[in-house]
Amino acid sequence: MTIFKEKLDEEYVTTSEAKEILVEIEDERAADEDRDLRYELARAIEHVNRFADLDADESRELVEELTDLDQVDVPTAVKITDLLPEDRTELRSVFAQERYSLDGEELDEILDVVAKYA
Repeated sequence: MTIFKEKLDEEYVTTSEAKEILVEIEDERAADEDRDLRYELARAIEHVNRFADLDADESRELVEELTDLDQVDVPTAVKITDLLPEDRTELRSVFAQERYSLDGEELDEILDVVAKYA
Protein backbone atom coordinates (compact mmCIF):
# COMPACT_ATOMS: atom_id res chain seq x y z
CA MET A 1 0.00 0.00 0.00
CA THR A 2 1.30 3.41 -0.91
CA ILE A 3 0.48 6.73 0.72
CA PHE A 4 1.21 8.69 -2.43
CA LYS A 5 -1.37 9.55 -5.02
CA GLU A 6 -0.83 8.15 -8.47
CA LYS A 7 -0.33 10.65 -11.29
CA LEU A 8 -2.83 9.80 -14.00
CA ASP A 9 -2.09 12.51 -16.52
CA GLU A 10 0.17 15.48 -17.05
CA GLU A 11 -0.38 18.39 -19.38
CA TYR A 12 1.51 21.65 -19.80
CA VAL A 13 -0.75 24.70 -19.84
CA THR A 14 0.10 28.34 -20.36
CA THR A 15 -0.86 31.03 -17.87
CA SER A 16 -3.62 32.13 -20.25
CA GLU A 17 -5.07 28.63 -20.36
CA ALA A 18 -4.85 28.38 -16.58
CA LYS A 19 -6.73 31.68 -16.37
CA GLU A 20 -9.54 30.24 -18.48
CA ILE A 21 -9.77 27.17 -16.22
CA LEU A 22 -9.69 29.24 -13.03
CA VAL A 23 -12.38 31.63 -14.31
CA GLU A 24 -14.68 28.64 -14.82
CA ILE A 25 -13.98 27.45 -11.27
CA GLU A 26 -14.50 30.96 -9.89
CA ASP A 27 -17.85 31.29 -11.69
CA GLU A 28 -18.92 27.87 -10.44
CA ARG A 29 -18.05 28.80 -6.86
CA ALA A 30 -19.75 32.22 -7.16
CA ALA A 31 -22.99 30.52 -8.22
CA ASP A 32 -23.01 28.50 -4.99
CA GLU A 33 -23.44 30.94 -2.09
CA ASP A 34 -22.33 28.41 0.51
CA ARG A 35 -18.87 27.93 -0.99
CA ASP A 36 -16.14 30.49 -0.45
CA LEU A 37 -12.98 30.91 -2.47
CA ARG A 38 -10.08 29.44 -0.57
CA TYR A 39 -7.08 31.69 -0.08
CA GLU A 40 -4.90 29.68 -2.47
CA LEU A 41 -7.51 29.78 -5.21
CA ALA A 42 -8.01 33.52 -4.81
CA ARG A 43 -4.23 34.08 -5.04
CA ALA A 44 -3.97 31.86 -8.11
CA ILE A 45 -6.78 33.81 -9.82
CA GLU A 46 -5.08 37.09 -8.91
CA HIS A 47 -1.79 35.80 -10.34
CA VAL A 48 -3.19 34.69 -13.70
CA ASN A 49 -5.18 37.91 -14.06
CA ARG A 50 -1.99 39.89 -13.59
CA PHE A 51 0.33 37.85 -15.83
CA ALA A 52 -1.81 36.37 -18.63
CA ASP A 53 -1.08 38.58 -21.65
CA LEU A 54 -2.65 36.53 -24.46
CA ASP A 55 -5.98 34.78 -24.59
CA ALA A 56 -6.00 30.99 -24.28
CA ASP A 57 -6.41 30.29 -28.02
CA GLU A 58 -3.56 32.62 -29.01
CA SER A 59 -1.28 31.14 -26.39
CA ARG A 60 -1.98 27.58 -27.58
CA GLU A 61 -1.30 28.64 -31.20
CA LEU A 62 2.00 30.19 -30.13
CA VAL A 63 3.01 27.03 -28.27
CA GLU A 64 2.20 24.93 -31.34
CA GLU A 65 4.14 27.26 -33.62
CA LEU A 66 7.14 27.22 -31.29
CA THR A 67 7.13 23.42 -31.00
CA ASP A 68 7.24 23.20 -34.79
CA LEU A 69 10.76 24.63 -34.51
CA ASP A 70 13.39 21.93 -33.95
CA GLN A 71 15.08 23.52 -30.94
CA VAL A 72 11.96 24.08 -28.79
CA ASP A 73 10.16 21.37 -26.81
CA VAL A 74 6.72 21.73 -25.19
CA PRO A 75 7.82 22.80 -21.67
CA THR A 76 10.16 25.42 -23.13
CA ALA A 77 7.46 26.64 -25.53
CA VAL A 78 5.08 27.12 -22.61
CA LYS A 79 7.72 29.12 -20.71
CA ILE A 80 8.38 31.29 -23.75
CA THR A 81 4.63 31.85 -24.24
CA ASP A 82 4.19 32.89 -20.62
CA LEU A 83 7.15 35.27 -20.68
CA LEU A 84 6.90 36.64 -24.24
CA PRO A 85 10.59 37.60 -24.39
CA GLU A 86 11.42 40.69 -26.43
CA ASP A 87 15.15 40.25 -26.98
CA ARG A 88 17.90 37.64 -27.06
CA THR A 89 18.91 38.17 -23.43
CA GLU A 90 15.42 37.45 -22.14
CA LEU A 91 15.14 34.42 -24.41
CA ARG A 92 18.54 33.08 -23.32
CA SER A 93 17.31 33.10 -19.72
CA VAL A 94 14.64 30.58 -20.72
CA PHE A 95 17.30 28.26 -22.15
CA ALA A 96 19.75 28.80 -19.25
CA GLN A 97 18.90 25.44 -17.63
CA GLU A 98 19.19 23.45 -20.85
CA ARG A 99 22.25 21.42 -21.76
CA TYR A 100 22.62 23.26 -25.03
CA SER A 101 22.74 26.87 -26.13
CA LEU A 102 21.28 28.41 -29.25
CA ASP A 103 23.12 30.62 -31.70
CA GLY A 104 21.90 34.06 -32.76
CA GLU A 105 19.98 32.87 -35.82
CA GLU A 106 18.02 30.29 -33.83
CA LEU A 107 17.20 32.86 -31.15
CA ASP A 108 16.07 35.35 -33.80
CA GLU A 109 13.86 32.71 -35.39
CA ILE A 110 12.11 32.12 -32.06
CA LEU A 111 11.81 35.86 -31.40
CA ASP A 112 10.22 36.36 -34.84
CA VAL A 113 7.51 33.83 -33.96
CA VAL A 114 6.93 35.47 -30.56
CA ALA A 115 6.76 38.93 -32.13
CA LYS A 116 3.70 37.88 -34.14
CA TYR A 117 1.73 37.42 -30.91
CA ALA A 118 3.22 40.03 -28.57
